[in-house]
Amino acid sequence: MAQIERGKTAERAIDAWLPITASRTAKWWHSAFHNVTAMVGAGVLSLPYAISNMGWGPGVVILILSWSITLFTLWQMVELHESVPGKRFDRYHELGQYAFGHKLGLYIVVPQQVVVEVSTCIIYMVTGGKSLKKFHELVCPDCHEIRLTYFILIFASVHFVLSHLPNFHSITIISLAAAVMSLLGPRPNVSYELRGRSTSANVLNFFGALGDIAFAYAGHNVVLEIQATIPSTPEQPSTKPMWKGVVFAYIIVAICYLPISLVCYYIFGNSVDDNVLLTLQKPTWLIASANVFVLVHVIGSYQVYAMPVFDMMETFLVKKMKFSPSFLLRFTTRTLYVAITMFLGMTFPFFGGLLGFFGGFALAPTTYYLPCIIWLIIRKPENLASPGG
Repeated sequence: MAQIERGKTAERAIDAWLPITASRTAKWWHSAFHNVTAMVGAGVLSLPYAISNMGWGPGVVILILSWSITLFTLWQMVELHESVPGKRFDRYHELGQYAFGHKLGLYIVVPQQVVVEVSTCIIYMVTGGKSLKKFHELVCPDCHEIRLTYFILIFASVHFVLSHLPNFHSITIISLAAAVMSLLGPRPNVSYELRGRSTSANVLNFFGALGDIAFAYAGHNVVLEIQATIPSTPEQPSTKPMWKGVVFAYIIVAICYLPISLVCYYIFGNSVDDNVLLTLQKPTWLIASANVFVLVHVIGSYQVYAMPVFDMMETFLVKKMKFSPSFLLRFTTRTLYVAITMFLGMTFPFFGGLLGFFGGFALAPTTYYLPCIIWLIIRKPENLASPGG
């Protein structure tokens, strides 16, 4: 009996050391900040480009449908967090293990979640580097050109420090102001024709645009980890404050996504870049400021997506490999992770291609239909159709 109690005490000590379960004192506004930080990031910068590959009608419809569907699947995950009395699913893979079985759940969820979170961190490395480069070009147009690789290295150097600190919140919509103030109307000779030169090219671009939009709704991969920071009791479950924060975050998402997508496409047409801030040119001071704010935002977003990966690595090393929880272990694993994402960002600095590929490959399953499948398995909703229907 004493041995069992010691085991539980050791388990609680490890949980208190791990980043996801270390603190359960968050409020609903903390979940709102985290969800906005997780959602509104590099993805919003590519939405005008995605619309340009779809056209006005399909682009607007798919953008609104994605907002509605992902809000519903996010509600499912919030509700499933405490779907079993006395137990909290603090991590996406824990929910998957309960639904699909211990091993199968890991095989289904963990690879997809890791791909999502690591790829998002890589994309934020590229985004941060490009924002720094754009800022440098705007404030010093006569300076010697510096390669993007060095700006990614500068951006990564921030995370070599911040990865050892608690994650923080950052949000800005100044890119919307930059889009609106750059020009009051569309450019002369603006075209809204699909950018592909053939039907096959337009079809491929359309599917790539679907991936871009999927990437813009990536918050599901960290929502359970965010909800894990909120206290919960049978009388006051974490579901209510978490959902309140999610609704607030999705209102912000709508305010950011729809105007930026439609205004920028209206202004630039099919000449818009895959990162809209690279298309904007004036006023210089506002575009430079927008890039700085995007830089600050992706610094915070990188940490939000990196934290579950840190948790996975540290859980594996401490619980499976029996390493002792220590600062050295945490310092080594997190520094190595930042270095790997920095190297991959330098190697593959293709912003638009990365968004479409990872959005379609991993973000779509974990965001759009995996929550629905898990909901059906766990909740087993009754068939609404009549027995004879």
